[in-house]
Amino acid sequence: MRHLLTLDDWTPDLIEATLELAADIKRAPDQYANAMQRRTLLMIFEKPSLRTRLSFETGMTRMGGHAIYYDTSTSPMGAGKETLHDTAKTFSRYVDIVMARLFKHSDIEELAQHASVPIINALTDLAHPCQILADLLTIREKKGDLRGLKLAYFGDSNNNVTHSLMIGCSMAGMNVAVGCPAGAEYAPQPEVVEIAQRWAKAAGTEVTVTSDAEEAAQAADVVYTDSWMSYHIPKDQLQERVELFTPYQVNEALMAAAGPEAIFMNCLPAMRGYEQTAGVIDGPQSVVFDQAENRLHAQNAVMLKLIEAATNQSA
Repeated sequence: MRHLLTLDDWTPDLIEATLELAADIKRAPDQYANAMQRRTLLMIFEKPSLRTRLSFETGMTRMGGHAIYYDTSTSPMGAGKETLHDTAKTFSRYVDIVMARLFKHSDIEELAQHASVPIINALTDLAHPCQILADLLTIREKKGDLRGLKLAYFGDSNNNVTHSLMIGCSMAGMNVAVGCPAGAEYAPQPEVVEIAQRWAKAAGTEVTVTSDAEEAAQAADVVYTDSWMSYHIPKDQLQERVELFTPYQVNEALMAAAGPEAIFMNCLPAMRGYEQTAGVIDGPQSVVFDQAENRLHAQNAVMLKLIEAATNQSA
């Protein structure tokens, strides 16, 4: 456990322990006020961010540490004038831990290969592990034991959130159903499905992918969606994607198919009238802002776990 690049890098026991720690940090923050004293977090951003920057920087400050914001668009790294190898070797001499929000997953793997400090994936094109740890923390708060619950995800499913949800939920002993258009362009990547199904088999649960939204929603404890227009998608594709994904919009009818006890989640940003209706995201079943808050607590726990492991390795 040197890094957190994907949830599959960790074990179910470690994920559970991290969620327990996150819950304790949230319950008693004053007990962790000096947990990162004299520690420095480097935050590398190649993609824009609201929740990621605010939650990591606030978390580090609340635990007595310091965070440095590093925008690659104004740096030698972003200009291609410094290799990832040299960047990793350099920042390892200055800081205690790094989070990076990058386009290509292969780039964060390269940083981790050459860094001597822990690296946290704060989003790549393949995975978004911090978001899913926050999601699991939220589901635990609302539903209790995760084992045996069902999460249903709807919309564009060839993305980092869907991939990490499938793996993280199956590692936690949950059932996962993905409702998305047929075809490789919009479905989860086959290798991710295989990993998730392997974890699900070990837990005695199921991971399914279907083009039938109502089928996916049946008996779901958690209904989840994400933006139809991610940062990298050209704006001129909006109308085409609206037509494609409207059958997977989380609306009142889809929530009714899941049941009155289901909770609604969206990792944000959200567009009302697109991936979900305003009545759903602003309604009583929505927990999206609890979910957003829990990024702070889950990431604090991740940083503490990685720093602890790094300290023990160097002892």
